Amino acid sequence: MLRQALILVHLLGAILWIGGMFFAYVCLRPAAAQVLDPPQRLPLWSATFARFLPAAAVAVLALLASGFAMLAQPGFAQAPIGWHLMLALGLLMSGVFAYVHAVLYPRLRSACAEAAWPRAAQALNGIRRLVALNLVLGILTVAAAITAR
Repeated sequence: MLRQALILVHLLGAILWIGGMFFAYVCLRPAAAQVLDPPQRLPLWSATFARFLPAAAVAVLALLASGFAMLAQPGFAQAPIGWHLMLALGLLMSGVFAYVHAVLYPRLRSACAEAAWPRAAQALNGIRRLVALNLVLGILTVAAAITAR
């Protein structure tokens, strides 16, 4: 029963985080760029991240906690190599997320509050690149999960 609960928490965390990045990068980003000028688009992103990043932080913590708990069950040394690959990718993704959340998003929020659109655009561009990286890493992590058995 514990294993199923851990898998559920892990899957829900991955769905929220990776799905949210996919939506933001593939759907919202091009649509916002097409219909909004920077003075409207950049505050939209700031407000979007104000809602998404706290939820994603919960997902990241849930993924790390459930992942470590599942790795501990057979013991790290006995866990399949794919699990170790998932752990490495997950830790890398978590570091990227932490940088976006703690450094780049506050820059975006501050620049938007000051209507400093070039600075806001620069911060958003950094976030965009790191979300693209994390989206690719997330897909690779899912592939590692499939091959982990």
